[in-house]
Amino acid sequence: MAIIITDECINCGACEPECPNTAIYEGADDWRYKDGTSLQGKVVLPSGEEVDADAAQTPISDDLYYIVPSKCTECKGFHEEPQCAAVCPVDCCVPDDNHVESEETLLNRQSFLHNE
Repeated sequence: MAIIITDECINCGACEPECPNTAIYEGADDWRYKDGTSLQGKVVLPSGEEVDADAAQTPISDDLYYIVPSKCTECKGFHEEPQCAAVCPVDCCVPDDNHVESEETLLNRQSFLHNE
């Protein structure tokens, strides 16, 4: 499953640079599929949705740091544990029960995002 940042977040920003997929953004910041990945131009996501990797996407949160579920791999393929959770001083990076995914799905996403 993806990781979510709860409303207990203190907006310290410790998590953002730790994400190998650049799936973490500051509240109100637009995000892009190309950020921190190998994706460029028009791509078809594993879900079948076609998107422009270069296009700005609407922020998921206006107030707190947030994680884009379709870019989160729980650090599978990079680290033994989610790095955002490892560095969070208030333990607000937790599994997202609304985005439960298998390890295989997460590894496939990691491969897709980084053209491996």
